[in-house]
Amino acid sequence: MTIPTLELNDGHRIPQLGFGVFKVPADEAQSAVASALEAGYRHIDTAAIYGNEEGVGAAIAASGIPRDELYITTKLWNDRHDGDEADAAIAESLEKLGLDRVDLYLVHWPTPAQDNYVHAWEKLIGIRERGLATSIGVSNFLVPHLDRIVAETGVTPAVNQIELHPAYQQRDITAWAADHGVHIEAWGPLGQGKYDLFSIPAVADAAAATGKSPAQVVLRWHLQKGNIVFPKSVRPERIRENLDVTDFTLDDAQMAAIDALDPLDGSGRVGAHPDDVN
Repeated sequence: MTIPTLELNDGHRIPQLGFGVFKVPADEAQSAVASALEAGYRHIDTAAIYGNEEGVGAAIAASGIPRDELYITTKLWNDRHDGDEADAAIAESLEKLGLDRVDLYLVHWPTPAQDNYVHAWEKLIGIRERGLATSIGVSNFLVPHLDRIVAETGVTPAVNQIELHPAYQQRDITAWAADHGVHIEAWGPLGQGKYDLFSIPAVADAAAATGKSPAQVVLRWHLQKGNIVFPKSVRPERIRENLDVTDFTLDDAQMAAIDALDPLDGSGRVGAHPDDVN
């Protein structure tokens, strides 16, 4: 199985399919990541606020996989934007992960009420320049936030990790990203189970036609849209199933049917609005 990779706007490459550990308990993270690495994942997405960086690091250390074959992402939490807090935060994350650098470091939320996300972005630029992160990006940034950090620093993020699934496709942000050479990472790619995605005819019919599960169909839709995606599970069989999405293709009609599931009025959002997370 070959996992596709994408070239970022800084010239580095990122595996398009990875393993996410959001809400994986700290005491289960090592076994979950170990199962993912054994299944063939090489891209692991964590964050300081998840509280499981140590478990991710333990699984990496025990795997014996060469560092240059792994792609590790973590994120700067909202209370570390001011002063030199970002420098301390990356040092803490690297210690927990047992690494001397991460492949991708993200500003987790813009926290607009604090009005310090430009400073946080400036600190990430410095972190990249010091070699502590190979690439840098943002998460949950809306178009005004993106416009501002680029205008004030001249540095465009490599990625923007946003809530994105068939019922909530954030077309304004994806259009901005396409225009600026930014790749989209989709969190909650299956809607976090908060609506009955898998029984919707566009998904169920494609699953029946391809002989794949509804989850595999939606993950394949993401890949064909060009999204970077990292489904989360702690069940080894589901971890393997989520990786088995590179041997089939959805046709144009199937893609268009899933594209049409977004009501376009924002009602499909299942997570928090970035303006409300501060």
